[in-house]
Amino acid sequence: MTAQSPSPGMNPPPPHKSKPVRVVPKQPPPSRQGVTVNPAPRQPANTVAYSQALSRYQHARHTRFWWRNHFTTIVLVAGGYYYWDAGYWFPAWGYDPSYQSYEYDGPIYTYGNLLPDQVIVNVQRALQDRGYYGGGISGALSPATRRAISAFQQDEGLEVNGVVDGPTVYALGLI
Repeated sequence: MTAQSPSPGMNPPPPHKSKPVRVVPKQPPPSRQGVTVNPAPRQPANTVAYSQALSRYQHARHTRFWWRNHFTTIVLVAGGYYYWDAGYWFPAWGYDPSYQSYEYDGPIYTYGNLLPDQVIVNVQRALQDRGYYGGGISGALSPATRRAISAFQQDEGLEVNGVVDGPTVYALGLI
């Protein structure tokens, strides 16, 4: 077989040329001079927001038997028992009537398997290093510690609640 050549008046179609692609550089976002934007605080996937932790709080006196049937992790720390739930430590009221001393009656965010007093010690040190806290490092969420946390939260543009929550721990650089 031989290849046929085109007839004298018929030219083969020109090879298909692709259209030129026009590349437009991405424009930078408009300038926001004078505007301070705080990024949304990071929160680990296995924890809940502080407001949700408050709603989960079992603020009622229960027997040791009740606590053991409802929560798997309960520890004795600084004069009181705490239970762990969804990334927070909570006072376990009534777990042992001999231990009923809680300086703060609410959730305390935790990270890295730390006990509540260890978390508070780290927060107190970080606040002290930044000039917000001048008291002793005690591991207790005292009124002075809560005032220092509130001042830090306000300066960082966080929700001001005076407690150890996830966004505050992140902003302090502890995680």
